[in-house]
Amino acid sequence: MSTAGIIWGTTGPLVQLTVTHSALSPVAISAYRAVAAATVLDVMLWLTGRLRSSIDSTRRHRGRLAAVGVLIGASQLLFFMSVEWAGVSLSTVICMGFAPTLLLVVTSVRRRRRPSRTQVLTVAMAVAGLLLITIIGGGREHAENPAWGVLAALGAGGCFAFTADVGSSLSQRLDAVTITTGIMNMATVVLVPCMVVVGLLGHPLLTAGAGAWLLVGLLAVGVVATNSLMFAGLRLTSSSAAVVATLIEPVTAVLIAAAFLGEHLTTAGVVGCVLIIAAIGSLGRFEDDGGDLDPHLTPTPL
Repeated sequence: MSTAGIIWGTTGPLVQLTVTHSALSPVAISAYRAVAAATVLDVMLWLTGRLRSSIDSTRRHRGRLAAVGVLIGASQLLFFMSVEWAGVSLSTVICMGFAPTLLLVVTSVRRRRRPSRTQVLTVAMAVAGLLLITIIGGGREHAENPAWGVLAALGAGGCFAFTADVGSSLSQRLDAVTITTGIMNMATVVLVPCMVVVGLLGHPLLTAGAGAWLLVGLLAVGVVATNSLMFAGLRLTSSSAAVVATLIEPVTAVLIAAAFLGEHLTTAGVVGCVLIIAAIGSLGRFEDDGGDLDPHLTPTPL
């Protein structure tokens, strides 16, 4: 899960570079990434002779696969909207901080008992680290519509949380590549119409730059790798702990920005990185105090 988070941390800089080298909007970039990822996965399964067996194995779970695909597509769209309306810093801290908090509450209600002190402390430490990394030094961004941006960020965080929650039960029944193929095909169904709408509003849908298409290809490779790693990790850990583990993403993004993009890493940012790493390091105790790995546990009804 942490490896998936590290790869996710490269997405922001890659998207920034893609926007710089093309006139494509984030929605168009996201749609092209989904199409490329779905195409590569479908061809890979076909070449290895697994396409028919993969389709057969997913038929009984097509409802949940569709739900996860829609959730992933919706989470991405809502996050981009939030960034536009409220800025990167506020959007990131709300979206990524809300996801583990929501899952902790949902898991506690489902198990009909309060979360342990270790679980509360782990999530609080991770959210505090995220707050220090994202807000301190980045809070002067211009917010076009902060109220709607906050709502969109909450929606994005909720969608991401339930992606892990529903995906956890799927990962006990299907292999990671099959799940990733199914959800990327569904995400394509969600994102391509959104891209068409963006095009009708006057935003360009194509670019002549070869470098931009190369970056889109790298983004597609990244989304395949991260989702495959995430669903493989969900076979071995609870959805709540998994979401906390992916908070290594902002740490990676901050370090990349400091090393290659010339951004200054503040003392608060360093403390935030340490807090998130410490929270991830405590996830063993988090699981010992009430993880939800039981595959027979009734999943969230979606």
